[in-house]
Amino acid sequence: MGNRILQFGTSRFLQAHADFFVHEARMGGQDIGPITIVKTTLGGAREGRVAALSDAKGFPVRLRGYRDGQLVDETTQVTSVTRALDANTQWADLKKIFADETEIAISNVGEAGYEISGEDPKLSSLSGTAPKSFPLKLATLLVHRFTTSGKPLLVLPCELTNQNGQKLRQLVLDATQDLPESKSFSAWLTRSVMFCDTLVDRIVSEAIEPIGAIGEPYGLWAIERKPGLVEPFQHSCIVYTDDLQPYLRLKLHILNLGHSFLADIWHTENRPKDETVRELLKDGNVKARLLALYTEEVLPGFAAHNMLTAATDYVKTTVERFENPFLNHRLSDIFQNHQQKIERRMSDFIAWTTSKNPALNFISLKRLVEKNSKQAA
Repeated sequence: MGNRILQFGTSRFLQAHADFFVHEARMGGQDIGPITIVKTTLGGAREGRVAALSDAKGFPVRLRGYRDGQLVDETTQVTSVTRALDANTQWADLKKIFADETEIAISNVGEAGYEISGEDPKLSSLSGTAPKSFPLKLATLLVHRFTTSGKPLLVLPCELTNQNGQKLRQLVLDATQDLPESKSFSAWLTRSVMFCDTLVDRIVSEAIEPIGAIGEPYGLWAIERKPGLVEPFQHSCIVYTDDLQPYLRLKLHILNLGHSFLADIWHTENRPKDETVRELLKDGNVKARLLALYTEEVLPGFAAHNMLTAATDYVKTTVERFENPFLNHRLSDIFQNHQQKIERRMSDFIAWTTSKNPALNFISLKRLVEKNSKQAA
């Protein structure tokens, strides 16, 4: 069997998410994987991961926290990854693996990973070296696949950006429009390469060196169905859905919104520099404020979209995740890019819900949004 999955990104998140899910599916007898991991960035502290990820012994993923109300602490030796390489030093090898062996491509290069470097020339001018930008790397690999094997491919991006699959597909089309074969390539891409939008959700708070990860038991990988999609494998944390938006809204406007609400309290009230979400919620007053926000403002908004039951269940799970006694999720990390997060998590929620029910009242959320707007001005 060839390495049927090619994964762009060496992050601890993917180790505890996609790599973990594939491992469990393989242990259950499903015909999925193994995985080749590709380091896409130049240099950096992750160079040592390439060699470590190629070790047949695998790497540990430790899941700690609550599952269905029960406290768990369990470690799995993940063996779904059998090969790793560096795109920038092993470009020829990567092109061959991508063209001949790969059936599924997974990526998690961060939202910034979709940006095109100004140092990259057009694809038509490239030599035999790897482009700097991930979208141009992928476009070059796809063109090579088109001109050689022409095999179909499933692309499952895991970046935390809305419509990640469609955005990545458009970046590939934009990058290849100046090629002589652009029309035939575009037709092949439409016919043979399926980009699915996905949503990922698991807090992976710590790395294990040189490879491995510590995360929470909760996990979700929601994959939007497209016509002709053959579900590649099954797992209790994977959902194939015709509509990704409900999952996106729950995560964005309950989990992420709650994180930003707590981070704002942490910053405004000058709380300890290294305080975690769990430690902050030990303050009964803060927890009461969070629960009031969910009950009085967030849940009525979801009710306007006929999502009250799902949102109520997700709030319960979210608070349980926040109080995970093993999870060291620092508020200083959450507070990064705070103003942009407030806009997406709170302003968008207010607009989304009042479009259905203009009478809804968002005292706390509006106060926070207004404060954020003044600070940004």
